[in-house]
Amino acid sequence: MRIGVNTRVLLKHRMEGVARYIYEITKRMVLAHPEDDFIFFFDRDYDDEFLFADNVTGIIITPQARHPLLWYTWFEMSLPKALVDHKIDVFFSPDTYLSLKSKVPTLLTSHDLAYLHYPKHIPLLVRHYYKHYFPRFHKRADHIIAVSQSTKEDIVNQYTIDPDKITVAYNACADHFKPISSVEKVNVRLKYTNGKPYFIYLGSIHPRKNIIRLVKAFEMFCKTNSDYRLIILGRWAWNNDIIASAITNSKVTNQIILIDDMEGDISDILAAAEALVYVSLFEGFGLPLLEAMQCQVPVITSDRTALKEVAKEAALLVDPESVEEIAAAMFRITSDGELRDRLVYQGGLRVKRFSWDEAAEVIYERIVGLGA
Repeated sequence: MRIGVNTRVLLKHRMEGVARYIYEITKRMVLAHPEDDFIFFFDRDYDDEFLFADNVTGIIITPQARHPLLWYTWFEMSLPKALVDHKIDVFFSPDTYLSLKSKVPTLLTSHDLAYLHYPKHIPLLVRHYYKHYFPRFHKRADHIIAVSQSTKEDIVNQYTIDPDKITVAYNACADHFKPISSVEKVNVRLKYTNGKPYFIYLGSIHPRKNIIRLVKAFEMFCKTNSDYRLIILGRWAWNNDIIASAITNSKVTNQIILIDDMEGDISDILAAAEALVYVSLFEGFGLPLLEAMQCQVPVITSDRTALKEVAKEAALLVDPESVEEIAAAMFRITSDGELRDRLVYQGGLRVKRFSWDEAAEVIYERIVGLGA
């Protein structure tokens, strides 16, 4: 079988979220099924690292698609022709976009419908594109993979799509996230926080991630313990002026460290943290939760959407709109050793429930079903 895959967001050193998902799933499918040919469609020069085996061919189709008008051109003009030219039997599009014009059987992965719940958090043109095309993409898809039960239910409720058309296949954690020794923790803290203990936020930076309330909660926490630092580690995405202003104008701005996701070893920085504080307003999954759990770092997260589904009893759940609750959780995590130990233990058990191998095989079976 010839399987086409939309891999346009695979960019070296930019492996967050959806890109990490595509990397982990496609690598496993390629290696597990050498009998199939995989055609990876990129929109720019790609790194050979992403051609995982001899049964993968990389194809560049233009234009570079990082803008709504260019998304339309890439998916509705360039891609349909490429799928025909390369005799694709089934097309797998893991980033929630697809081609409406192509008649090739298509499997779509849907990560979240956040744009419907927090539309003002998204740039205007992008918001209009999502509103117009995402319902059509989901209805056009021959089958849909949802990354959580929460996302599946949202798709059914928002787009009135038959639940039988949607299969849940959970995300998992990359192998390189791992705990480090006490000596290594000391060295990491010396490097990044002058030896001070710290909380960490890990992920892209935009309004839905609720970083302004996180900063206010950290400021409140510091009234009782000023020895801590807050590391915000990630890519600055969009609509960030108000976030940058909140950090700059915070009373504890000198205790907040910003690190780009292309700097340093993310796993070590995470593993040396006192806790991950990931209090996003809305998520389709929430990979950083598993990454922290695998690093044996306790987690504070939101009590809503897929975050509570992923975390269950292995995290402190808070109302993400309550600065007081977030601050109280930060205080509890630093003052209650038994709680920390329990969360680390439960996190270690929880993260084992998620497997990229299992997810990849579920997705491959759906691809085979579409190609039959």
